[in-house]
Amino acid sequence: MKPDRVVSERLPQPGPVSDPPQQAGSVSDRLLQAGIVVMLALFCFALYSSLHETVVNAGDRAPDFTVTADSGQTFTVHNFNGKLLLLNFWATWCAPCVEEVPSLNQLARQLGPQGLVVLGVSVDKDPNAYKNFLQHFPVSFQTARDPDEKVNLKYGTIQFPESYLIDRNGKVVEKFISAQNWASPEMIQHVQSLL
Repeated sequence: MKPDRVVSERLPQPGPVSDPPQQAGSVSDRLLQAGIVVMLALFCFALYSSLHETVVNAGDRAPDFTVTADSGQTFTVHNFNGKLLLLNFWATWCAPCVEEVPSLNQLARQLGPQGLVVLGVSVDKDPNAYKNFLQHFPVSFQTARDPDEKVNLKYGTIQFPESYLIDRNGKVVEKFISAQNWASPEMIQHVQSLL
């Protein structure tokens, strides 16, 4: 019989010494966590703001504003001396707005002497485009340019054209989203009934 062979087991040899694992809570981890918290807070604020945007509808009190018309006259929602105000938000780059101008002109000429004030507030950023438009398409109503969109945002208006009929007490009587035919007999009769 052959003697049993003894197999020697080799013990693992120690390898190169590695760096100890990083401790939880290192500076880079904390910065990452802080960044995530800030991003989450900004997201929550944006969501809250979008759900609580100002939207003005018929029956609401008209938000006050101050705007200087091209004529140099300063307008606020309260200085129309008991007249009905048609506040129209528009822009020269907005095709439906441009299409609406002739009928707004006719409405202003026809009902202005009876107590209607039409104020067109343009959101044009480019002053030259605005001036060129008014030179080529003269209007018979007051106009102003609000490139910072302060007035329309007070009303929650982000699409154009959009118009508000505001009575002598500062209450929104009606809101019109999109272009209207202001010169139609029905519209003239309706606006006239509010004077």
